[in-house]
Amino acid sequence: MPTNVLVVDDSAFFRRRIKDILEKNPDLKVIGFADNGKVAVEKAKELKPDVITMDYEMPLLDGISAVRMIMAEQPTPILMFSSLSYEGARVTLDALEAGALDYLPKSFESMSGDPGDSAKLLQDRVIALSRRGAFVRRSSAATVAREPIATPKASPKTTPTRGAPAPSTQRGEQRPVQPKARASRSHKSPLDTLQGDRPRIVLIGASTGGPVALQNILTSLPDSFPLPILLVQHMPGTFTSAFAERLNRLCKINVKEAVDNDAIRPGTALLAPGGKQMLMDGNGQSVSIIDGNDRIQYRPSVDITFGSVARTIRGKVLALVLTGMGSDGREGCKLLKRNGATVWTQNEQSCVVYGMPMAVESAGLSDAVIDIKDVGSILGELH
Repeated sequence: MPTNVLVVDDSAFFRRRIKDILEKNPDLKVIGFADNGKVAVEKAKELKPDVITMDYEMPLLDGISAVRMIMAEQPTPILMFSSLSYEGARVTLDALEAGALDYLPKSFESMSGDPGDSAKLLQDRVIALSRRGAFVRRSSAATVAREPIATPKASPKTTPTRGAPAPSTQRGEQRPVQPKARASRSHKSPLDTLQGDRPRIVLIGASTGGPVALQNILTSLPDSFPLPILLVQHMPGTFTSAFAERLNRLCKINVKEAVDNDAIRPGTALLAPGGKQMLMDGNGQSVSIIDGNDRIQYRPSVDITFGSVARTIRGKVLALVLTGMGSDGREGCKLLKRNGATVWTQNEQSCVVYGMPMAVESAGLSDAVIDIKDVGSILGELH
């Protein structure tokens, strides 16, 4: 059976164009249109589509309000179309918090003529989201995206001095990597899978569904969290800037979009900027931000960041691979594991798209498989 799609957009041109693009794939069928958010809510209840594509700037009822109402009344996987402006990024993050599962940039150029790769990307994203329909309906009442956000700490944040200790880069004798029982299949705590002593740094990679997952984790960490964090989220540049500012406002720890030569500090999360690559410098004290190679599919890439840490630190690294399409992160985890790092992956049930974590687990690289709602509290036990 084809995936049934409701297309919501106040532009007749975009409605027709989205329909034409989607229906080039025989597995997709557009079953209805809405030209504003109010009609979208009504059509969602009437047609019960498998997926909804949603514009955000519309008359009568905007896209964010429509997402919120649909998730309350007829929970459905929703893909947001967003502009690549800073305002578009801000609105998209609000929509994800309201319950949308994913987003794509929207422009006249990418939707005109033969959009090529843009068309394939839209089709693939819609099909991927359709597979999460049952999960969305089961968990909509308790989903992170619809829960109130944790109130940030009232007191101002303090930034550790530049001389604060960074991750150890001492290249001692390598510990052999012993296979560990996965947390989802035993009664062990994921903390029991840590190789050796407490890690010196936490690495987190994510793609589709990552913004909400990262917000869930980072808002759970105490202001006393003692480790530095490197974050890699597949996002355009304007989005990573807005996302870092949002996280910093909501979290007790410090969060910032990384710039070249940023110091790696305890209690600070550095987010790789969109369109760039973030690497740990050879001294382990700071990061380098580079343009990277056009042949690398993802910018930023989880593999690139994880691989740079593997070359710099032996052991004492905890890496997490979260929800996302594809397999970015698998090769980086291989390098990390060879040097004695610990790798955790998000479980399938709590992923928006179980691609990246599955690739890591299928390769036998995951030491623990964890539900996203538990990750923040488990990390908070590191002291």
